[in-house]
Amino acid sequence: MNPTINSTTEKSTVAATNGGQGLWSILRRRRTTRWSVYMLFFLLFIAVAADFLANEKPLYCKIAGETHFPVFKDYAVALDLDTWDAKYIRMDWSEHNYEKLWMPLIPYSPTSIDRKNTRFKSPFAEQNVPSLRYRHWLGTDKLGRDVMSGMIHGTRVAMLVGILSMLVAGFIGLLFGSIAGYFGNEKLKVSVIKLILLIPGILLGIFYGFSARRYALAEGGFGWEVGKGMVIFLSVVLGFYLLGALLEKLSFLNKKITLPVDNMVMRTIEVFNSIPGLFILLAILSIIETRSVLNIIFIIGFLGWTTTARFVRAAFLRIRNLPYVQAAQSLGFSSWRVIWNHALPNAMTPVYITIAFGMASAIIAEATLSFLGIGVSFDAFTWGKMLSIARSNITAWWMVVFPGIGIFITVTVFNLIGDGLRR
Repeated sequence: MNPTINSTTEKSTVAATNGGQGLWSILRRRRTTRWSVYMLFFLLFIAVAADFLANEKPLYCKIAGETHFPVFKDYAVALDLDTWDAKYIRMDWSEHNYEKLWMPLIPYSPTSIDRKNTRFKSPFAEQNVPSLRYRHWLGTDKLGRDVMSGMIHGTRVAMLVGILSMLVAGFIGLLFGSIAGYFGNEKLKVSVIKLILLIPGILLGIFYGFSARRYALAEGGFGWEVGKGMVIFLSVVLGFYLLGALLEKLSFLNKKITLPVDNMVMRTIEVFNSIPGLFILLAILSIIETRSVLNIIFIIGFLGWTTTARFVRAAFLRIRNLPYVQAAQSLGFSSWRVIWNHALPNAMTPVYITIAFGMASAIIAEATLSFLGIGVSFDAFTWGKMLSIARSNITAWWMVVFPGIGIFITVTVFNLIGDGLRR
């Protein structure tokens, strides 16, 4: 093997290996970006530890000689690995006789109702609480729910929506952008039999994955059902593709045609961008009976891939003509191996930027939907829903200020990180 070619193909591997270190070195160059990353880690810590920071259930307790870890058990119950005894379902956690008790920092969950402090108790007003330990430090809403607990658990929702929705959008954008940029309009050749079989495969995949399961999509957990539908769709399409791969071995079925995949992807992006995203969001949510964070994640991710795809396509148009990519092609590597191992690691910089800015946009979109009352489920507590609650009492300034600050800080953090990457 030519050592010059070998060393050239290894450049992409070195870039991928040092990618994480290089990214951090870029982020830490500017003070504002560096502190934004630290703030992001702090927000992620709050999101992950929300149940341990604000909860009406004890972290540790001892009742009638029995030791319990209720917060941990809650996770086991949610996963159907355990069940609660009847006495813990009938009685409120504040009514038990504890021998030992460790409560979270904020002894309220976001859905806990303090009936002694209803009707918008201000953070500075006199509150009817047994001790300073149970004070509502950021006040309460109309029903007596603790605003501090809502802020902590709202951080979890914001982080989930921002990060996971952009992971979905990033995956779709990387897939379509890399294919369009690498193959262009001339390089992707597909056998006629594969193309003929892919058409019924896609139609049947859509039917069995989504059309035949429309009631499950409307009434069940939309996010999980969409995931199942995608698995069914991809399985059907893959089955027809493999059948085409077997049939193309016959000489009379091996005729190939060139697909203008770049034009196809760009026209699809133009169609998506020509329709306002908020209208599509409202249209999809109007046909879904259930409301959940997972729904919002999938929908925002599905609508937010176009920017990533355009940037990845532009990067691939440049990278595909560089020496190390051409060296890999000359060694006989498959197109997908060249894309995944050599071209894609060196096209990730614009992806980081678009994902960072996209997370900020996703958080604003979720807050907007929750403010309008069409976002997450009724029992979920988000910053947008807290702003919506404040509409019933314009004097409850704390219901506007604290969620507004939370949204402002989180969006600013992601924008500063994106700006640092761009610079």
